[in-house]
Amino acid sequence: MTTTAARPYRSGIHPLHGLLLSGSFPLFLGAALSDYAYATSYLVQWSTFASWLIAGALVFTGFAMLCALIGLFRAEHRAPYAIYFGVLLVTWVIGFVNALIHARDVWAMMPTGLVLSVIVAVLACVATLLGFSRLGAGGRS
Repeated sequence: MTTTAARPYRSGIHPLHGLLLSGSFPLFLGAALSDYAYATSYLVQWSTFASWLIAGALVFTGFAMLCALIGLFRAEHRAPYAIYFGVLLVTWVIGFVNALIHARDVWAMMPTGLVLSVIVAVLACVATLLGFSRLGAGGRS
């Protein structure tokens, strides 16, 4: 029987990191769809719903960004992880600005709120794809 001292190779990201990362995109997408629903119907409930979805998405993205920062220091190949962390950081910052826009009066948040929601949803999708790819997770190509 032979034993080795090397750790087995783990592909992918930590399951908690994956859970946090996968929670941000649907929430940002829901906020964009709620903003669209408000733009077409002018019912204030959609604006309030979008504000809460953005707040939840910022929590998930913030914790995913913390996991990515920890992974950045533990990764062997830091360049792909740095790109992934950068996309998450830009997503969080623009999402925070979007939350501030949504905090204004309902009539004052359009069309800026809708445009920012779509941009943040696309960035969250890119961050999720980078995070779950082997390259973005710091794995070997």
